[in-house]
Amino acid sequence: MWHLVCGDNAVEGVAFALGETVPLECLRVLLDDLAVGPLKGIEQPPCTRRAAFWRAVWPEAVQPAPDFEAGLDEDARWLAGLAGQSQAVTVWHGDSASEQLLLARVAAALEHSELPLWEVPCGTGDSRVANRRAVAMHRPAELAGLYLPKLVGLERRQQLVAQWRGVLAEGAGIRRWRDGAFHGEDFSLIDADLLGHCTAEWRPLGRVMAGVMAGCDGFFASDFFLFWRARELAAQGRVEIDGEPASNGYGGLRVRLTG
Repeated sequence: MWHLVCGDNAVEGVAFALGETVPLECLRVLLDDLAVGPLKGIEQPPCTRRAAFWRAVWPEAVQPAPDFEAGLDEDARWLAGLAGQSQAVTVWHGDSASEQLLLARVAAALEHSELPLWEVPCGTGDSRVANRRAVAMHRPAELAGLYLPKLVGLERRQQLVAQWRGVLAEGAGIRRWRDGAFHGEDFSLIDADLLGHCTAEWRPLGRVMAGVMAGCDGFFASDFFLFWRARELAAQGRVEIDGEPASNGYGGLRVRLTG
Protein backbone atom coordinates (compact mmCIF):
# COMPACT_ATOMS: atom_id res chain seq x y z
CA MET A 1 0.00 0.00 0.00
CA TRP A 2 1.15 3.51 -0.81
CA HIS A 3 1.29 6.04 2.01
CA LEU A 4 1.24 9.66 0.83
CA VAL A 5 2.22 12.74 2.83
CA CYS A 6 2.31 16.40 1.90
CA GLY A 7 5.75 17.89 2.59
CA ASP A 8 8.92 16.33 3.90
CA ASN A 9 8.43 17.61 7.47
CA ALA A 10 5.90 14.83 8.03
CA VAL A 11 8.11 11.99 6.81
CA GLU A 12 9.95 11.16 10.03
CA GLY A 13 6.81 10.94 12.13
CA VAL A 14 4.82 8.92 9.60
CA ALA A 15 7.74 6.54 9.05
CA PHE A 16 7.89 6.00 12.82
CA ALA A 17 4.16 5.35 12.97
CA LEU A 18 4.33 2.83 10.13
CA GLY A 19 7.28 1.05 11.72
CA GLU A 20 8.80 -1.94 9.98
CA THR A 21 5.46 -3.18 8.66
CA VAL A 22 5.60 -0.84 5.64
CA PRO A 23 8.72 -0.51 3.45
CA LEU A 24 10.04 3.05 3.24
CA GLU A 25 9.77 2.95 -0.55
CA CYS A 26 5.97 2.81 -0.10
CA LEU A 27 6.02 6.16 1.70
CA ARG A 28 5.84 8.87 -0.95
CA VAL A 29 6.25 12.59 -0.33
CA LEU A 30 4.57 15.21 -2.51
CA LEU A 31 6.25 18.55 -1.88
CA ASP A 32 4.00 20.93 -3.81
CA ASP A 33 2.13 23.41 -1.58
CA LEU A 34 -1.20 23.18 -3.38
CA ALA A 35 -2.77 25.95 -1.27
CA VAL A 36 -1.02 28.72 -3.18
CA GLY A 37 -0.35 29.60 -6.81
CA PRO A 38 -2.04 28.67 -10.09
CA LEU A 39 -3.17 25.09 -10.52
CA LYS A 40 -3.95 25.36 -14.23
CA GLY A 41 -2.02 22.69 -16.10
CA ILE A 42 -0.88 20.90 -12.94
CA GLU A 43 -2.13 17.60 -14.38
CA GLN A 44 -0.46 18.15 -17.76
CA PRO A 45 3.31 17.58 -17.55
CA PRO A 46 5.66 19.41 -17.60
CA CYS A 47 3.42 21.77 -15.56
CA THR A 48 5.19 24.85 -16.92
CA ARG A 49 2.88 27.46 -15.43
CA ARG A 50 3.15 26.02 -11.93
CA ALA A 51 6.92 25.63 -12.24
CA ALA A 52 7.17 29.30 -13.29
CA PHE A 53 5.21 30.29 -10.18
CA TRP A 54 7.57 28.44 -7.86
CA ARG A 55 10.63 29.86 -9.60
CA ALA A 56 9.25 33.34 -8.93
CA VAL A 57 8.57 32.49 -5.28
CA TRP A 58 11.98 30.99 -4.61
CA PRO A 59 14.40 33.57 -3.09
CA GLU A 60 17.30 34.44 -5.37
CA ALA A 61 19.75 34.25 -2.47
CA VAL A 62 18.86 30.61 -1.73
CA GLN A 63 20.86 28.42 -4.08
CA PRO A 64 20.75 25.99 -5.64
CA ALA A 65 17.07 26.32 -6.49
CA PRO A 66 15.09 23.09 -6.90
CA ASP A 67 14.35 21.76 -10.36
CA PHE A 68 10.66 22.59 -10.18
CA GLU A 69 9.89 21.36 -13.69
CA ALA A 70 11.33 17.93 -12.99
CA GLY A 71 9.65 17.54 -9.61
CA LEU A 72 6.21 18.66 -10.73
CA ASP A 73 6.47 16.59 -13.90
CA GLU A 74 7.35 13.47 -11.91
CA ASP A 75 4.47 13.96 -9.48
CA ALA A 76 1.94 14.56 -12.26
CA ARG A 77 3.03 11.45 -14.16
CA TRP A 78 3.09 9.30 -11.02
CA LEU A 79 -0.41 10.38 -10.02
CA ALA A 80 -1.68 9.84 -13.57
CA GLY A 81 -0.48 6.24 -13.39
CA LEU A 82 -1.80 5.60 -9.90
CA ALA A 83 -5.10 4.11 -11.05
CA GLY A 84 -3.32 1.62 -13.27
CA GLN A 85 -1.29 -0.08 -10.58
CA SER A 86 -2.35 -2.63 -7.98
CA GLN A 87 -1.60 -1.02 -4.63
CA ALA A 88 -4.22 0.71 -2.51
CA VAL A 89 -3.50 4.27 -1.40
CA THR A 90 -3.50 5.89 2.04
CA VAL A 91 -3.32 9.68 2.41
CA TRP A 92 -2.21 11.17 5.72
CA HIS A 93 -3.78 14.58 6.31
CA GLY A 94 -4.50 17.20 8.92
CA ASP A 95 -5.91 20.71 8.88
CA SER A 96 -3.48 22.04 6.27
CA ALA A 97 -5.20 23.22 3.10
CA SER A 98 -2.38 21.59 1.15
CA GLU A 99 -2.98 18.24 2.83
CA GLN A 100 -6.70 18.43 2.15
CA LEU A 101 -6.02 19.36 -1.46
CA LEU A 102 -3.67 16.41 -1.80
CA LEU A 103 -6.44 14.10 -0.58
CA ALA A 104 -8.83 15.60 -3.15
CA ARG A 105 -6.21 15.37 -5.90
CA VAL A 106 -5.57 11.69 -5.18
CA ALA A 107 -9.31 10.98 -5.14
CA ALA A 108 -9.53 12.59 -8.59
CA ALA A 109 -6.60 10.50 -9.82
CA LEU A 110 -8.49 7.38 -8.70
CA GLU A 111 -11.89 8.58 -9.97
CA HIS A 112 -12.35 5.71 -12.44
CA SER A 113 -10.46 3.12 -10.42
CA GLU A 114 -11.72 0.50 -7.99
CA LEU A 115 -8.54 0.73 -5.94
CA PRO A 116 -9.31 1.39 -2.27
CA LEU A 117 -8.54 4.87 -0.99
CA TRP A 118 -7.77 5.16 2.70
CA GLU A 119 -7.17 8.20 4.88
CA VAL A 120 -5.44 8.78 8.21
CA PRO A 121 -7.01 11.94 9.67
CA CYS A 122 -4.56 13.74 11.95
CA GLY A 123 -6.31 17.09 12.37
CA THR A 124 -9.03 18.64 14.46
CA GLY A 125 -11.26 19.60 11.53
CA ASP A 126 -10.72 23.27 12.40
CA SER A 127 -8.24 25.19 10.22
CA ARG A 128 -8.09 28.24 12.48
CA VAL A 129 -4.63 28.96 13.87
CA ALA A 130 -5.53 28.25 17.49
CA ASN A 131 -6.89 24.77 16.83
CA ARG A 132 -5.40 23.34 13.65
CA ARG A 133 -2.99 20.43 13.48
CA ALA A 134 -1.07 19.39 10.40
CA VAL A 135 0.53 15.95 10.20
CA ALA A 136 4.00 17.39 10.81
CA MET A 137 2.83 19.13 13.99
CA HIS A 138 2.43 15.79 15.78
CA ARG A 139 5.23 14.00 17.56
CA PRO A 140 6.05 10.56 16.10
CA ALA A 141 4.49 8.77 19.05
CA GLU A 142 1.30 10.78 18.59
CA LEU A 143 1.14 9.82 14.91
CA ALA A 144 1.51 6.17 15.89
CA GLY A 145 -1.61 6.55 18.02
CA LEU A 146 -3.45 8.26 15.17
CA TYR A 147 -2.60 5.52 12.68
CA LEU A 148 -6.18 4.29 12.35
CA PRO A 149 -6.83 4.20 8.59
CA LYS A 150 -10.38 4.84 7.43
CA LEU A 151 -11.73 3.69 4.10
CA VAL A 152 -12.97 6.60 1.99
CA GLY A 153 -16.45 5.64 0.83
CA LEU A 154 -17.85 6.23 -2.64
CA GLU A 155 -19.90 9.31 -1.72
CA ARG A 156 -16.96 10.98 -0.03
CA ARG A 157 -14.69 10.09 -2.93
CA GLN A 158 -17.11 11.73 -5.34
CA GLN A 159 -17.25 14.82 -3.12
CA LEU A 160 -13.46 15.04 -3.04
CA VAL A 161 -13.26 14.71 -6.83
CA ALA A 162 -15.80 17.51 -7.21
CA GLN A 163 -13.78 19.70 -4.85
CA TRP A 164 -10.61 19.12 -6.83
CA ARG A 165 -12.30 19.87 -10.13
CA GLY A 166 -13.79 22.97 -8.53
CA VAL A 167 -10.49 24.44 -7.39
CA LEU A 168 -8.96 23.74 -10.80
CA ALA A 169 -11.80 25.58 -12.50
CA GLU A 170 -11.76 28.48 -10.05
CA GLY A 171 -8.16 29.41 -10.74
CA ALA A 172 -7.64 31.31 -7.47
CA GLY A 173 -4.24 32.44 -6.20
CA ILE A 174 -4.85 31.12 -2.67
CA ARG A 175 -7.09 28.35 -1.39
CA ARG A 176 -8.14 28.34 2.26
CA TRP A 177 -9.74 25.27 3.82
CA ARG A 178 -12.68 26.06 6.09
CA ASP A 179 -15.64 23.98 7.28
CA GLY A 180 -14.68 21.12 5.00
CA ALA A 181 -14.59 23.24 1.83
CA PHE A 182 -12.02 25.21 -0.16
CA HIS A 183 -12.43 28.95 -0.52
CA GLY A 184 -10.42 30.67 -3.25
CA GLU A 185 -9.16 34.24 -3.19
CA ASP A 186 -6.60 36.44 -4.87
CA PHE A 187 -3.48 37.77 -3.15
CA SER A 188 -5.06 41.02 -1.93
CA LEU A 189 -6.01 39.77 1.55
CA ILE A 190 -2.59 38.34 2.35
CA ASP A 191 -0.97 41.49 0.93
CA ALA A 192 -3.16 43.65 3.15
CA ASP A 193 -2.14 41.53 6.14
CA LEU A 194 1.53 42.03 5.31
CA LEU A 195 1.02 45.77 4.93
CA GLY A 196 -0.85 45.84 8.23
CA HIS A 197 2.20 44.44 10.02
CA CYS A 198 4.52 47.01 8.44
CA THR A 199 5.04 50.52 9.79
CA ALA A 200 6.70 53.68 8.57
CA GLU A 201 9.72 52.62 10.64
CA TRP A 202 12.08 49.85 9.60
CA ARG A 203 11.14 46.44 10.99
CA PRO A 204 12.85 43.05 10.48
CA LEU A 205 11.11 41.40 7.54
CA GLY A 206 11.13 38.04 9.31
CA ARG A 207 9.22 39.53 12.23
CA VAL A 208 6.61 41.04 9.90
CA MET A 209 6.12 37.68 8.16
CA ALA A 210 5.91 35.88 11.50
CA GLY A 211 3.08 38.20 12.52
CA VAL A 212 1.16 37.27 9.38
CA MET A 213 1.76 33.55 9.92
CA ALA A 214 0.52 33.76 13.50
CA GLY A 215 -2.92 34.94 12.40
CA CYS A 216 -3.35 33.21 9.05
CA ASP A 217 -6.43 31.00 9.24
CA GLY A 218 -7.33 28.53 6.51
CA PHE A 219 -3.87 27.78 5.15
CA PHE A 220 -0.26 27.72 6.29
CA ALA A 221 1.44 30.76 4.79
CA SER A 222 5.08 29.73 4.34
CA ASP A 223 8.03 32.06 4.80
CA PHE A 224 9.09 31.85 1.14
CA PHE A 225 5.55 32.57 -0.04
CA LEU A 226 5.26 35.63 2.20
CA PHE A 227 8.73 36.82 1.19
CA TRP A 228 7.61 36.65 -2.43
CA ARG A 229 4.54 38.71 -1.66
CA ALA A 230 6.72 41.25 0.15
CA ARG A 231 8.93 41.49 -2.95
CA GLU A 232 5.83 41.99 -5.08
CA LEU A 233 4.67 44.78 -2.78
CA ALA A 234 8.10 46.37 -3.07
CA ALA A 235 7.89 46.18 -6.88
CA GLN A 236 4.54 47.98 -6.64
CA GLY A 237 6.16 50.72 -4.55
CA ARG A 238 4.05 49.98 -1.48
CA VAL A 239 6.95 48.93 0.77
CA GLU A 240 10.72 49.26 0.80
CA ILE A 241 13.04 46.36 1.53
CA ASP A 242 16.63 46.93 2.58
CA GLY A 243 19.58 44.93 3.90
CA GLU A 244 21.75 41.97 3.02
CA PRO A 245 19.87 38.66 2.80
CA ALA A 246 21.02 35.76 4.94
CA SER A 247 21.22 32.16 3.75
CA ASN A 248 17.44 31.72 4.09
CA GLY A 249 16.87 34.60 1.65
CA TYR A 250 15.12 37.06 3.96
CA GLY A 251 17.05 37.04 7.22
CA GLY A 252 18.97 40.29 7.54
CA LEU A 253 16.36 42.19 5.55
CA ARG A 254 14.11 44.91 6.91
CA VAL A 255 10.94 46.44 5.57
CA ARG A 256 8.90 49.65 5.93
CA LEU A 257 5.91 51.30 4.33
CA THR A 258 6.68 53.81 1.60
CA GLY A 259 5.86 57.50 1.73
